[in-house]
Amino acid sequence: MDMLNVTIDGVKVSVPAGTTVLEAARQANIHIPTLCFLKDINEIGACRMCVVDVGGRSLAAACVMPVSEGMVVKTNTPAVRKARKAVLELILSNHERKCLSCVRSQNCELQRLAKELGVEESRFCGDNIEYPLDEISPSLVRDPNKCILCRRCLAVCRNVQQIGAIGAVERGFKTQIAPAFNRSIMETNCVFCGQCINACPVGALREKDDTQKVWDAIADPEKIVVVQPAPAVRVALGEEFGMPIGTRVTGKMTQALKRLGFDKIFDTDFAADLTIMEEATELLDRVTNGGVLPMFTSCSPGWIKYVEHNFPELIPNLSSCKSPMQMEGAIIKSYWAEKAGVDPSKIVVVAVMPCTSKKFETSRPEMALNGLRTVDISITTRELARMIKSAGIQFTQLPDEECFDELVAASSGAAPIFGATGGVMEAALRTAADVLEGRSIEQIEYTAVRGIEGIKEATVTLGGKELKVAVANSTGAAKQLIKKIKSGEANYVFVEVMACPGGCVNGGGQPIVDASTRMDVDPRVARAAGLYAEDAAKTIRKSHENPEITAVYADFLGKPGSHKAHELLHTTYTARK
Repeated sequence: MDMLNVTIDGVKVSVPAGTTVLEAARQANIHIPTLCFLKDINEIGACRMCVVDVGGRSLAAACVMPVSEGMVVKTNTPAVRKARKAVLELILSNHERKCLSCVRSQNCELQRLAKELGVEESRFCGDNIEYPLDEISPSLVRDPNKCILCRRCLAVCRNVQQIGAIGAVERGFKTQIAPAFNRSIMETNCVFCGQCINACPVGALREKDDTQKVWDAIADPEKIVVVQPAPAVRVALGEEFGMPIGTRVTGKMTQALKRLGFDKIFDTDFAADLTIMEEATELLDRVTNGGVLPMFTSCSPGWIKYVEHNFPELIPNLSSCKSPMQMEGAIIKSYWAEKAGVDPSKIVVVAVMPCTSKKFETSRPEMALNGLRTVDISITTRELARMIKSAGIQFTQLPDEECFDELVAASSGAAPIFGATGGVMEAALRTAADVLEGRSIEQIEYTAVRGIEGIKEATVTLGGKELKVAVANSTGAAKQLIKKIKSGEANYVFVEVMACPGGCVNGGGQPIVDASTRMDVDPRVARAAGLYAEDAAKTIRKSHENPEITAVYADFLGKPGSHKAHELLHTTYTARK
C-alpha cells in the first residue's frame, strides 16, 4: 500500500493513499469541525465547516480533499477560523434557536459548534419562514424549522436504506428536506426505521414522544402497568448517562424501571425465545411439507412495512410470527393475566424498544387480542432515558442486580443476540439443529452469520441436510438480496432481515452518536459485542431449553405451532400502496 507523508499544523503523519485530510488529521489527533459529514453515509463537502488551508488560492473541504505527498495543511489560521465562523453564522441566520426546549439540547452538533467557535449571535438576517410540524405519523416528527439542510438524513434514506422517502424540495431560502409535494411522511413509503433521526445533527427529526402516556398510566391507580425492555436497549441505555458505547446495563436498567413505578418488569428476551420456538417450527414445517421458501423473518416492523409497500408478492414468504414485542404483550395479557388473576383490560403494556417503527407496529389493527392492544405504548431507549433523568434517578449509581419479575421474563443466551444482525438466524439455527439431529448439539455459535456486512450468506448442515441461509441488514441490503432471489442467482431456505444497518442495536430509537465519535467507534459493533457477551454469560443458551418457555407450552399453549399459539402469536400482513 502506498503511503503518503503529510504535515498538518506542524505534525508529520504518514497515511495510505486515498486518505482524506479529515482522516489524516484525526490520525494526528487534530480536530477539524464538521457538520454535513457522516462517515460512510454523507461525504459531500457541502457545508464548508471543515475548510482548511492546503496552500491553494482558496480553502478546501477537509472531508473530501485527498492528501498528496508532501502536502502541508493548516487547520487553524485566521482565514480558516473566519471562514468557519461565517459559515456557522449563515446556517444560524434562519435556524429556529429554541435550544432550551429542543430534544437535542446538549446533544446537538450545531449547538456544540457554536460553543466551540464562540458564535453567540449571527451577523446575518435570513428569511425565517415558519413551517408547520409534520407529526401525523405515530413514529416520527419532522420539524423543518430546525433543519440545516446538511442532507445527512437524505443520504441515509436514499443511499443506505434505498427508500428515498425524503428529498430536497423548493430552492434558495425555501429549500426543505421533505417528502415530494410537501406531503406528510405518513403519506409516503417511509418504513419509520428512524435512521434519518440518527443521522440528523440537530433536532429537525425526532421520535414521537409518548412518555406522558406512560407517566399517566403509572399514575392511574386502576391500571397495572408492566414494562418489557428489548435486548438492544440494555447495551445502549448507559450511553445516555455518559457510559461507554456498548456497556451492558441490564441490572441498572431494571432497577431504574422499578424506581419509575412500573408494577411489573418483564423482558422481551423471554418472547425472543418464544419467537424462536414458533419460527423454527414454522421453518421446519415449510421445509418438510413443501411450504413457501425462502422464509423471511418477521421481527423487524420496518422490514415488514418495506415488503408491504415494495414487494407485496413476497408476503407469503414472511414468517407469520409476530415480533417478540407483540408476542410478549399477547402472553402478558393472556397467560400471565390468567396466572395472576388480573383483568387484561386493566393491564397497560409498555415496551421499551430501540426502534421507532415499533410505535407504528403498536397501532397495526392486527396487533390486538380480544379487542385489546397487545402492546399499549412503545417508547424508545432515548425516551426511557429522558424519563429516568426527569425522575432524578442517578442511573450510574444504581445497583447492577437484575430485578425482573417471574413467569415471563427468564431467557436463554439465544434471546439477547436478537438485537444484533444475524442474531435471529443464529438463535433459530441453535434450536433447529437440535430438533433435526434429535439431540443437543455442542457447537452453537454460527459465526458465519455475525458481523455488520450488509449481506451475509452461509451454508449450514442440519440433520444431515445442507441448508443455504442469508442475512441482510438495512432495507437497502434487503433490496439487493431480493433481486438475487428473484433472478434465480441465489436460492435460500431461510433469510433474516433487519431494517436497520447492524440490526436493532443501531435502531432509530437508540442513543444518538455524533459524527465525530462515529469516526472512531462503530456503535453497531460495540453494542453487538455487549449482546454476545450476555449470551456467553448465560448458563442456558438455546431457546427450547429455557424452562419458562417449556412451562408456557406445557401449561398454556400446548406445543409450538398449535392452534392456540397461532391465535396468540401469529399474524397477517397487508399490501400497501
